[in-house]
Amino acid sequence: MILHSIKTSMDQTPGEVPGWKRFLDLSCILLSLPLWLPVMTLISLAIMIVSPGPILFRQERIGYRGRRFSCLKFRTMVVGADTSVHQSHLHSLINSQAPMKKMDVAGDPRLIALGALLRSMGLDELPQIINVLRGDMSLVGPRPCVPYEYEAYRPWQKERFKGLPGLTGLWQVSGKNKTTFEEMIHLDIAYLRSKSIWLDLGIMLKTVPTLLQQVKELLTQLKDPVKQKSISEDQPYYGQTN
Repeated sequence: MILHSIKTSMDQTPGEVPGWKRFLDLSCILLSLPLWLPVMTLISLAIMIVSPGPILFRQERIGYRGRRFSCLKFRTMVVGADTSVHQSHLHSLINSQAPMKKMDVAGDPRLIALGALLRSMGLDELPQIINVLRGDMSLVGPRPCVPYEYEAYRPWQKERFKGLPGLTGLWQVSGKNKTTFEEMIHLDIAYLRSKSIWLDLGIMLKTVPTLLQQVKELLTQLKDPVKQKSISEDQPYYGQTN
């Protein structure tokens, strides 16, 4: 369904945000309110219990047409965690063909209890529903990047900013951490050139099994400390910095 939607609508001009997209976002958020609101409440309580500090983490991100906005997520790292390592690894990823492994998949000591599980399930990003309601983001679209990542983009790569960033997207359900940085860019641009209500719905439906697979991979690696250590030492990572 997803590939068919892309092949049949590649003649679109990226840069326009269609009216159906806002309608779909608000409708899905409203209809799913009984599901995500209790989950967010429980996660907030869990963070309060396991780690002192704020519940939410705010970070400046680059969104539609290069506009900056404050992106929200549940805090999954200890307060004051060093995030400089992310910038150096990201720089190497942009100029390599290495898969974009997240450091927390291999076991990151900066993570709070339950932090790795929240991130692998994408639950840490639920507060971005507020960003969607504000109009900064959409449910489906390219992931918003940090400013220092945006500055390293080549001109053709910035086409991925000709649409609203999203909580999930074509890249997320097409391999994500198994893809290279350039493959991510191509997937994001392909989505923007072929966006449709059916493509968005298809990506949403595919997101759940994709997240479950990520949780399965995380649990498998946690059971194998030798493999976990090897990945941590050898693999760069790509992801959010807190």
